[in-house]
Amino acid sequence: MNKPLSQSPVKALESAIDLAQDSDSNDKAHAAFNEVLAMLQSQDPQAAVMLQMLWREYVTTQRSVTFWQELCQVEKHLSERITESHVQLRQNYLRLMQEQ
Repeated sequence: MNKPLSQSPVKALESAIDLAQDSDSNDKAHAAFNEVLAMLQSQDPQAAVMLQMLWREYVTTQRSVTFWQELCQVEKHLSERITESHVQLRQNYLRLMQEQ
């Protein structure tokens, strides 16, 4: 992701945040963030350190969100399969009762 350095730091940070929301583009997100960090380090080193801390927390949070979303999908799929099995068992039971 070769963005011009003339891009505003706010826009560059927004871009990095957008990229970080997709786990497939983590490398691009970190590269975009590092550009913002480099811009800020020359102007205000202490703010750059704080921004870096916030970025780490944000990335960790995004990983957690991804994990829980995937877990919810697995749980949903499992629940659907259990429901299908239950329906099938009930139908089999009713057929068996009719045969007797």
